[in-house]
Amino acid sequence: FFLRYQKLHLWLAADLLLLAVFFAVRWNSAWMTALTERVTNPFRRLLGSFSYRVDFSVMEGLCALLVVFVAAYLVFGTAAVFRMREGRGRRAYGALLGAVCTGLTVWCAFCWLWGVQYRADGFQVKSGIVAEEVSPEDLTAVTQYFADRLSETEGQVPRDKNGLFSMSTEEILAESIQVYGPVSQEFPFLAFDDQPPKAVYFSRVMSMLDFTGFYCPLVGESNVNVDSPAVFLPSTVAHELAHQRGFASEQECNFIAVLACTVSGLPEYAYSGWLLGYVHLGNALYQADPGRWRQVYEGLPDTVRADLEHNNAYWAQFRDSTVKKVSNKVYDGLLKGYGDEHGMKSYGMVVDLLTAYYKEPAA
Repeated sequence: FFLRYQKLHLWLAADLLLLAVFFAVRWNSAWMTALTERVTNPFRRLLGSFSYRVDFSVMEGLCALLVVFVAAYLVFGTAAVFRMREGRGRRAYGALLGAVCTGLTVWCAFCWLWGVQYRADGFQVKSGIVAEEVSPEDLTAVTQYFADRLSETEGQVPRDKNGLFSMSTEEILAESIQVYGPVSQEFPFLAFDDQPPKAVYFSRVMSMLDFTGFYCPLVGESNVNVDSPAVFLPSTVAHELAHQRGFASEQECNFIAVLACTVSGLPEYAYSGWLLGYVHLGNALYQADPGRWRQVYEGLPDTVRADLEHNNAYWAQFRDSTVKKVSNKVYDGLLKGYGDEHGMKSYGMVVDLLTAYYKEPAA
């Protein structure tokens, strides 16, 4: 039986061995840091150097091919099984085992190219800025600080006839290579030879899946959703470029995005960065003290509140969709599987970092 499916069984054994080794050693931070700095980061950058030679999203192209491949595999595999008069069970087993091996190989690639990043030294270790417990007073002060910065910057960005943030996707992406220049002066380890992220053609599908951007380690390429409101596109770009630098934690990448945008010297990026930070802080303040949140929110300029309401209205149409719920559950499981014990909740923990970093200027 083993020899009859020898290649498939060896393929399966290799996949299982690689996964077993990954899950056995992933908790060793020293090993993961050495592996990422010496192997995976350079290799992903090499992959990216090829991906960015074309204008279209390589990740999106691979996803389209995957859908076609899976559909063809199911159709032709099922047809081949039913055409056989004898040995249908063996043929079905071979087809199923081939599919399992392919899926496990893709998972192995993600684990060894990206999963290792979750236990390597992250931004907090490298920068010395550590998330800490947040007091209600500090949370209120920092939220107000971000609201004040929004009041200062909302008039510096282009707006349409309805008063909403309005800047073309092409301009936002073209400016992206300048975003990390200033912040890299303070944190040299953030220096990187950036390429503009790719705009995803089927961005509406990304919205249905509840994604504003995605960094694909298999091709070393950042991709962004250009169907959602443009006001958060600059900060999303900065978030994906943080992943490009080898940071896996969503909370750290959100914080890095806010920090990079707000000091970039680019008005559109600065406004988007302050807005992203305000949303996280405001959500936390609302849960802690709705009264204080109301005071801060009502002090925002009408244009800022209009941008927030427009963004909320866009995402509300996907709120209760089954596709979104399944996508969130799968992604949450993947994050936890890689060692991020907070899963998707780690997106909210950016509040701890923002408060720790900004509480002094806010005071």
